[in-house]
Amino acid sequence: MSIKIEAKNKIKTLLDEDLANSYLLYVKTQNFHWNITDPNFYSLHKMLEEQYEALAGFVDEIAERIRMLDGRAPGSMREFIGLATLTESEEPMSAEAMLQTLLSDHQRMCDILRHHIKECQAQGDEGTADLLIQQLRHHEQVCWMVKSQL
Repeated sequence: MSIKIEAKNKIKTLLDEDLANSYLLYVKTQNFHWNITDPNFYSLHKMLEEQYEALAGFVDEIAERIRMLDGRAPGSMREFIGLATLTESEEPMSAEAMLQTLLSDHQRMCDILRHHIKECQAQGDEGTADLLIQQLRHHEQVCWMVKSQL
């Protein structure tokens, strides 16, 4: 049984937001990776690198899922800023402020993804729900990792 066009359109709207938020969080995390200063620089630098690399993979997976649902994946910074519900960060920041910002963003992503997973399941799209569940687990793990640094 295939997913109906109306359901695909609803799911694509959710995925557009997820893609934009993931891309914005990717850029923010990479920025913090480049600019963090702290006595624990090396471990924080490496942790942030792992996080932005994972987000880069998510961005690609979400965009490809949008295409699988016969949609057009947004791909410009203008589109991402317009679709994102996360916000850019103000600079400069202390290392602690960077980590607090990332913790807040990843917690927000968990909330958004939980809602989107339920919506995908309600529309009969278990494939997209599974993709988002995998990403939810990652964001939960990042929350745990960042909290341990604060």
